[in-house]
Amino acid sequence: MRKPRDPRVSALRRFAVSITVLTVVGHLWLGFEQSWAQAVAALGTVYVLTVGLEAVEAFCQGRPPVWAKGRAATITFLLPAHISGMAIGLLLYPSDRLWPFVFAASVAVGGKYVFRAPVNGRMRHVMNPSNLGVALTLVLFPSVGVGLPYMFTEHVEGALDWIIPAILLASGLMLNLTLTGKGPLVAAWIVGFAAQAVVRGLVGDVDITAALSPMSGAAFLLFTNYMITDPGTTPVRPRNQVVFALSAAAVYGVITAANAVYGLFWCIVVVCLVRGTVLWAIELARVREAAAERVAPAPIATAEAGR
Repeated sequence: MRKPRDPRVSALRRFAVSITVLTVVGHLWLGFEQSWAQAVAALGTVYVLTVGLEAVEAFCQGRPPVWAKGRAATITFLLPAHISGMAIGLLLYPSDRLWPFVFAASVAVGGKYVFRAPVNGRMRHVMNPSNLGVALTLVLFPSVGVGLPYMFTEHVEGALDWIIPAILLASGLMLNLTLTGKGPLVAAWIVGFAAQAVVRGLVGDVDITAALSPMSGAAFLLFTNYMITDPGTTPVRPRNQVVFALSAAAVYGVITAANAVYGLFWCIVVVCLVRGTVLWAIELARVREAAAERVAPAPIATAEAGR
């Protein structure tokens, strides 16, 4: 009997195909301002580091690398790296330089081995890889900017101005509702983002319409459906997904109210760090409780109990 395909693998494959098609169409038709060489630099870096670091970890653990278990295993293993490399190639804009893409891709892959926490008895990475790489690159190198939102519809007009965002929305929702199970996270993020915009407008001097305007752009749709929903670094339970998304929206509001830039990226960094800290706190509490049970004295039998 054929083993049913893991929906998470199906989601990764569709994410990889979607972002690859978007990159190719964007460079050929939509007017993406990054070069092909920059996308290749990001992609090549994540491939090399992912394969190399897996080989090192496998050697230390006395097991074969995952990518050495056959062609299908290799492709599946490289899918997250492919998505991260493509995302970095889309999001950064450092003029004609290549090294920012190499740096961001290196941080993205390296962060998966540095920032880990126990999840259901297994060590898992807790930082969104491409988001971490982009965020650190933007803050450490001010001359590097983020991909301009208008480039997704710069060279189209008329009905295509609406059709392209509609396709991005529909494809992203289909993936997150049917395969990744991140529907609660998407809904909570949208509601939370709108709520923080209204709150900033009511308590500050921000125009509510202007604060809500990012939600109408293709960049926000991509972030909502392909960035914040990263299956590897977001909770599984619907309740926890809602908490994660609302926390990210609240942090974004605080960052933006403080007149800091790149709030979309840093809100995920902050929430992922907090989540990782909480996971470690839960694990340490469990270990302490187990240790206390092992050293606790056995109950003394009484005379009555022996009768």
